[in-house]
Amino acid sequence: MFLIGEALVGDGAELAHIDLMIGDKMGPVGTAFANGLTQLSAGHTPLLGVIRPNLLPKPAVLIVPKVTLKHTEQVTQIFGPAQAAVSKAVADALEDGVFTGMDVDEVVIVASVFISPDAKDFNKLYRFNYGATRLALSRALDKFPDTATVLKEKDRAAHGVMGFKVQRLWNPPYLQVAMDLVDMRQVERVLREVPQNDHVIFEAGTPLIKQFGLNVIGEIRKIRPNCFIVADLKTLDTGNLEARMVSNAGGDAAVVSGLAPVETIAAFIKEAKKCGIYAIIDMLNVDEPAKLIESLAKMGGAALLPQYVEMHRAIDKEASGEYSWGDIKKIKAVAAKYNAKILVATAGGIRVPVVKKALTAGADVVVVGRAITASKDIKNAAESFLAELDSEEIDQFRVMTDF
Repeated sequence: MFLIGEALVGDGAELAHIDLMIGDKMGPVGTAFANGLTQLSAGHTPLLGVIRPNLLPKPAVLIVPKVTLKHTEQVTQIFGPAQAAVSKAVADALEDGVFTGMDVDEVVIVASVFISPDAKDFNKLYRFNYGATRLALSRALDKFPDTATVLKEKDRAAHGVMGFKVQRLWNPPYLQVAMDLVDMRQVERVLREVPQNDHVIFEAGTPLIKQFGLNVIGEIRKIRPNCFIVADLKTLDTGNLEARMVSNAGGDAAVVSGLAPVETIAAFIKEAKKCGIYAIIDMLNVDEPAKLIESLAKMGGAALLPQYVEMHRAIDKEASGEYSWGDIKKIKAVAAKYNAKILVATAGGIRVPVVKKALTAGADVVVVGRAITASKDIKNAAESFLAELDSEEIDQFRVMTDF
């Protein structure tokens, strides 16, 4: 048996984070337990868990400090509230039948315990570490999370300690505000006046990037730190280099032109995925977008498919009144054939009355530029488009329990 559990409970300096392993004495966890007791290191000396001196819990638990203990107060915190909390949590779990079916004399637990050097409140340290240990134990024994939970939560999750949230586009439809601007004052106005909404994406348009470089992404983040930012490079060559440049600048998605050589597009997508950002193909002037997606899939399966395709009508063609929506379902059909999902955006002269038609045609993202950015009332213009999306704020009514 080899089970793994993890839990973070509490907040502030006394926040508790427990990582633990449960396993047989004769298995790898037992080996780690014995090694921990006999191979000591300065500042990270493991200690047996005791409910009180001379009273071990069952199963036996070895507590390993994660943070280097540098002063007496830290040592007291580990040997006091943390040791008592972890041990009492194990004993209470035993009483509650959590270990039913196990021989608790043949099972051991190794628990790694985090205590911040800034922690002061012993009461909170005890309560938070107790709660984290109970939760980590139950998760280990339930083999939590299952695969379905991981796939559901990976894009909506926010790390409690990281300080910001990496946005992902898991709940369409979205409104993408295309800032094809060259005046930084107008960019700032757009960023401040477009409503705070989880369904808003900001695009650093090609003119904006040409005017100010990729450093403009950092300027956008100063005003909207947690927004999803698309960098519309329309890459035609050196795909891997330009995808990484966007990632290094702090962007969430980078755009490659569908007119680029397929090898460039493939390199761009590979690098974007390696960097953890979205790869977007702009299909402006591409005659058969679905065929391009098919050719990429044949080269490398789902791994070479972009997360996002933009059906783009050029500004110079807006007078024709035609939209390239017929390919949306074809593109999604190709993706489905390779067990992949592709978001499809429609762009180019989008107005409020057109939004519902685009969504009905299968669009996941509506890209709007001047109808918002050149409006005298940016806030009202953006709200008009958001109203057409008819989508609740993401997680607005979600009850946060275990995670």
